[in-house]
Amino acid sequence: MGKTNLFHEKQNQQSRFFIDYSRKTTHLEIEPFTLLGACAGLIPYPHHNQSPRNTYQCAMGKQAMGAIGYNQSQRCDTLLYLLVYPQRQMVKTRTIELINLEKLPAGQNAIVAVMSYSGYDIEDALILNKSSLDRGFGRCIVYKKQVVAMKRYPNQTCDRIRGPLINIDTKKPKWEHEVLDVDGIVGVGEIVDNKQVLVNKYTPSSTTMTLAEQQSSGLTTANNVFAEPEEKETPLIYRNPVPACIEKVMLTSNHEDMFIVKLLTRQTRRPEIGDKFSSRHGQKGVCGLIVQQEDMPFNDLGMCPDIIMNPHGYPSRMTIGKLIELLGGKAGVLEGKFHYGTAFGGDKIVDLSKVLIDKGFNYLGKDILTSGLTGEPLQSYIFFGPIFYQKLKHMVQDKMHARARGPRSVLTRQPTEGRSRDGGLRLGEMERDCLIGYGASMLILERLMISSDQFQVDVCNQCGLF
Repeated sequence: MGKTNLFHEKQNQQSRFFIDYSRKTTHLEIEPFTLLGACAGLIPYPHHNQSPRNTYQCAMGKQAMGAIGYNQSQRCDTLLYLLVYPQRQMVKTRTIELINLEKLPAGQNAIVAVMSYSGYDIEDALILNKSSLDRGFGRCIVYKKQVVAMKRYPNQTCDRIRGPLINIDTKKPKWEHEVLDVDGIVGVGEIVDNKQVLVNKYTPSSTTMTLAEQQSSGLTTANNVFAEPEEKETPLIYRNPVPACIEKVMLTSNHEDMFIVKLLTRQTRRPEIGDKFSSRHGQKGVCGLIVQQEDMPFNDLGMCPDIIMNPHGYPSRMTIGKLIELLGGKAGVLEGKFHYGTAFGGDKIVDLSKVLIDKGFNYLGKDILTSGLTGEPLQSYIFFGPIFYQKLKHMVQDKMHARARGPRSVLTRQPTEGRSRDGGLRLGEMERDCLIGYGASMLILERLMISSDQFQVDVCNQCGLF
């Protein structure tokens, strides 16, 4: 095989298919789908989609949860998302086979009905079946690692871990220390709540001066040379409103021979309103409503959809590959085989439709559904079948934030910034301009001063100084 470069590309007339070659042809692609990389190669029928949608999927495919490796239960990652019940894709591509994504998939085959069902599916929102969620659809596990290092200091002192503090009245550990073992480290399998202590660590008050130097300068009350140095509490605290389970506790040392404690916490999450999902065609959306199965529409076989998707997501996006994927998935389920949606090839629509007709279904993939609310047949045919859906790492539990009262910055006396610091919601320049335009002067005063950095000082009437 000869090499080609950009300089000779025009003369070299690369052919895409073997049938196209002529005497002028000098080079051939090994296969047409090899034009695409690993991310784009996972999309079924990408040549039937508008190109920006394929680009969006290349980004979202990296955010999808799934299985990451055969050793995933032995790993200790900083942050790890795992899907509880990943499935193989009903419509696959040659790239999926080549990179073995079938063995470590990142999504599930959902039965999708393309229809409008209440107003909770507008603007790309999805309606999910509650019974599907009960059976494990979209359920994931979130692992988070936390590390505590036990440092040594220049004055020959070091950090220590002490046992839980006992309540004098009840003779039991106080609530913050309830989950600690006698060694001061949380036990494996314990359920920890917000603001409970995971490692009861203490740090010396002074890390530079020796005890004798502190005594001579009067910085300590201890007058005994052998007295323990004064310490302050610096515990590792669990900070999350949702409880977690302790999966692993690892005692080890780092490259500086520093004793460290690694903790792995685990949360099992089921999908809720606000969680983000996406198909493999750049059609992303958040869950807008979770409906009881008895209220969902059903077909002649009594089958209810797992997801209801609004049809307005198709005309302007032009993701025809998603429509063909549904046909391929439906045909594959009925005849018990996987179909191919490889780029510039794959199974033809005519062949997929023929399978549907042979099995007694509509050749367009449409079914007659009955309303779960009224019990009457719906007035139109509904496009109904399996589509591979990915659950993305963006979950509402990690993003939702509200504040009434909270901490303030020492420097400015204004509320702190950011969700992690329990910060305030910023009223910026543009919001201020709107309020000025409305003439809402009392609201401006309340937002920009009273609820922000109002402060009172005493001033001398005679000299005007503090």
